[in-house]
Amino acid sequence: MTKVGYFPHNNSLFVLRHRGILEKALPDVEWVDLRDLPQGARPEPTEGLPTVHADHLFDGGYDFIGTGFTPPITAQGHGLDVVYAAVSGPRVENGRLLVKADSDIRTLDDLRGRRVGIAHGSWQTTLLLFALEHAGLTWKDVVPVDTGVNAGHLFLDGGIDAWVGAYPGLKAVEEQVETRDLVATDGLFSHRSLWFTRRDFAEERTGELAAIVNALQESDAWIGANPREAAEIFVADARERGNPDTDPDAWEHALRTRPFGLHPVTEEFVAEQQHAADLLHGAGLLPARPTVADAVSEKVNALVPPVPGGAA
Repeated sequence: MTKVGYFPHNNSLFVLRHRGILEKALPDVEWVDLRDLPQGARPEPTEGLPTVHADHLFDGGYDFIGTGFTPPITAQGHGLDVVYAAVSGPRVENGRLLVKADSDIRTLDDLRGRRVGIAHGSWQTTLLLFALEHAGLTWKDVVPVDTGVNAGHLFLDGGIDAWVGAYPGLKAVEEQVETRDLVATDGLFSHRSLWFTRRDFAEERTGELAAIVNALQESDAWIGANPREAAEIFVADARERGNPDTDPDAWEHALRTRPFGLHPVTEEFVAEQQHAADLLHGAGLLPARPTVADAVSEKVNALVPPVPGGAA
């Protein structure tokens, strides 16, 4: 049996879970909702990184998962042998570092000593590190705040001074207050989606891995062509979980403004990911410095089919 982890933050896997495509190739696939698994410890943002995504790859939770930049680096930093299965195109329109338009924070340098909201352990931690480096600052120069699910409310209520916001949640905030970007994500950080697995799964169950990647590619093409229908999948799930005010327009906007389609790992990606790993380790958030290239397999890279239409 193949276990595939999914949750809404990886849009591609979440939609695939609800479309029945993978079941054609892997009838016995078991879908595992990350939200239903133990979430593990959440270290303070100055002390370490959550390891939940990688932990469940190795404790029987699932065999394959998709996240943002930080979790596979975290896995390697804790000595876990992971392999990248594929990456998305850049998602620079999906999120950014911002403040309220009337904030006294005018530049990145003004973040010294200020509270910056992030979903710690996600791509947002990495984006903030890239932004701080851009300004000659370090992790110790700011007060990172792990916002959890209340990020938008914290930002609106003044509980944080700056925020790494992302759609669809960011859209609701933008409708209530004028915001200002502190730095453009484009040119700073590619913010790709990443899919990864254990090395034993990648090397010993290649057929199953290929089936997952192929199904994702097919499903991603459908999302790109049908963003409104895809948005309704997320809305229905949110409402089932007690969020009746979830906005389908916000979800459609989020899906329309990001690329879909899987790509092989490239040298450019490895270089950026290694830079991120070095920053995370340098900030004292990882026990060991990862070597990202160790998680790349040319055999696995060859499994990724071309994106339909050649989309980036």
